[in-house]
Amino acid sequence: MKSAALKKSISPSPTPVAVPAGRGLPDLDRVIHPRVRLGIVSALAANSPLSFNDLKDLLQTTDGNLSVHARKLEEAGYVACTKSFEGRMPKTEYTLTAAGRKALEKYLNHMDALIQAMKK
Repeated sequence: MKSAALKKSISPSPTPVAVPAGRGLPDLDRVIHPRVRLGIVSALAANSPLSFNDLKDLLQTTDGNLSVHARKLEEAGYVACTKSFEGRMPKTEYTLTAAGRKALEKYLNHMDALIQAMKK
């Protein structure tokens, strides 16, 4: 009983950060915001195209996790997927679309606005 109370007092609950109204901070793009998706679009912005395996190794994620996040980005029109064969081996490559590049730029501008607002 004491240890439960002690743990509760040691690990404080996070205090919610409220953004003041009227600051005009834009909403973050929820398609790009998850870590793996942000990693995919960032990697593709710097090194397009990348294969599925290159992205998986770079982001240190599983096949299933990468596949689900890449599909969400495809559905949003942010990345394009090309499937082909090298010999008998299937090859999946991803490229960042113009819409994806624009969305990443907007996302980064939003993050910058948030950082600047927090510094004030």
